[in-house]
Amino acid sequence: MTEKELPDGSRQRIDKWLFFARIVKSRSLAQSLIAAGAVTVNGEICSQSSRTIKPGDRIELVLERRDVILVVRAGGCRRGPFEEAKLLYGDLTPSPDKKTRLTPFERAQRGLGAGRFGGPDR
Repeated sequence: MTEKELPDGSRQRIDKWLFFARIVKSRSLAQSLIAAGAVTVNGEICSQSSRTIKPGDRIELVLERRDVILVVRAGGCRRGPFEEAKLLYGDLTPSPDKKTRLTPFERAQRGLGAGRFGGPDR
C-alpha cells in the first residue's frame, strides 16, 4: 500500500501529520517541536516523531505565539491547500482571553526593583 492509498482509519507518523495539516512549515520543524516536548498526544508528552496517531487522538501543541488543541479527523496523503488541510483536524483551541493576554511590550516591562541595581533607591 502506498502513501496515497491511506484508508481513513489508518495510523500516521505525527511529524508527517503536522506537516500535512499545515500546522508547521516543514517536517524538520515538527520534529524539533516534538524533541522539545511541546507536543502531547492524548495527555502524554510525545517524545518521538515516529509516534503514530489515528483519528480521534487529541493533540496539544505549545507553539511560539499560541497554544493549540486539535483532534485528529483523518490522516493526510499530501501537503495540500489550507482548505484541504483543515479537513484533517478539528480545532478545540479556546479563544484567547484579551484581559489575561499581555502584549509583547507589556511582557518586556520590568517590575520596580527588578533591574540591575535594584530600583530607584540606589
